[in-house]
Order: sequence, then C-alpha cells, then structure tokens
Amino acid sequence: MSENLKTFLNWSSGKDASLALHYLQNNSKFSVEHLLTSVNDHYDRISMHGVRRSMLEVQIKSIGLPFSTIELPLEPTMEEYEEKMRQILERLVEDGFKVSAFGDIFLEDLRTFREEKLKEVNLKGEFPLWKKNTSELAIELIEKGFKTIVVCAKSDLLDKSFVGRIFDKEFLEDLPDNVDPCGENGEFHTFCFDGPIFKFPVAYEIGEKTFKSYSNPNKEDQSGDIGFWFCDLLPKPN
Repeated sequence: MSENLKTFLNWSSGKDASLALHYLQNNSKFSVEHLLTSVNDHYDRISMHGVRRSMLEVQIKSIGLPFSTIELPLEPTMEEYEEKMRQILERLVEDGFKVSAFGDIFLEDLRTFREEKLKEVNLKGEFPLWKKNTSELAIELIEKGFKTIVVCAKSDLLDKSFVGRIFDKEFLEDLPDNVDPCGENGEFHTFCFDGPIFKFPVAYEIGEKTFKSYSNPNKEDQSGDIGFWFCDLLPKPN
C-alpha cells in the first residue's frame, strides 16, 4: 500500500472514532483530511448519539480538520440513507479521497455492508480498531488521556444513572457483564471532549436527561420498541 492515502473518517463524535483518528494520524500510510458525520436535521443533533450540532462544531474546531455532514430526516429509510451516503461518497471521490475509515471493532455484518457500499464508488475501507480486545481498548483510551462522557444508553441494559457519566475505570467496573466495555453492540454512546487529537478541551454543561422510544428496525424482532436514555450537552464558552 502506498503512503499518505487521502483518507476521511466517519466521525460519530465518540470515543472509538477518536481513538481511530489517533491511530490513523500516527500511521504514515494515511493522510486524514476530512471528517464525515451523520446528523438528524429534524433535531439538529448527531444521529444515534443525540449530541447537538453546536457541540459537534466546537469539537471539530478543536480537532482542526475539514468536515461535512450527511443531513438525514427524522426517521430515514435505509434507501434514503444509502442514497444520501452515496452522493457524499461520490463527491469525496471526486476530491481525490481513496480511503473511508471507521471506528468499528467487531461487527462483521456491518463491516461487510460498509465495504460493499464503498466498493461501488471505488473507495477502500479502513478499520484501525478491528478485532482488538474491547476491554484493552477501553483502558488504552483512558490511559492515553482521552476524556469522554456517556450521552446515550440503551434502557433495557443501562439505567438513567449511566448517562452523563465520564467514561473512566469506575464506569467500566459498574457495567453489567452483558454490556461490552466499548458499547460496540450499541449499548451506549459517548462524546469525546479532550485528548491527544484535540487542540483544546471542549467545554460543556450537562443538560436534561430524557428518555426516548423508537420503533425496532429489525422486523424479525418481536420484542417491541427500543428505549434509550439521553443526556443533553450544552455548549459552554472556554
């Protein structure tokens, strides 16, 4: 593989994306020149994580990379999502990008899906954290100085008290045994506000904690709606 491949990272604002960016920035094979984030334009928040766009913008400013967003409707269909994603990918390919990077760790079906879609537009997928032990990754993230806060948690696995907490060793010790240390199965999501990839800490205030229920996208699963706890983060001047 040639060096300095022009790369963009699919940016969720959380800990795994942050560690993936750190890995890529320390690997001469890749030149990370763009971040791409999915945003729900109805709520003006990052998809799944529920973080305000204003918080994302301050975070990106601290990282210091160009970025763009995929603007999604309230409840996009898979077809709508794929079409919007394809339009963005084609634009990035026109700008000379060769690699699309992700913070995924072990979800095989998701990786296969991503790589199939990337192949359609002649992009290569890169997964810097792939198959790494999630317990070890969680400790590595903390010991490298990344600071993250839990902003979303799946309610059938984690109660309200888990959102708004800092992702630290005490948090890891309190996780139930059936929850992955990195939340790789979607158990929780985070917002990273400080660490080696940042020029300055992203200041915030903790806002309201809310519960939201969503229709289960898996038609074969008869367990009903899926509930999540969210912790709002409010921008605070540095």
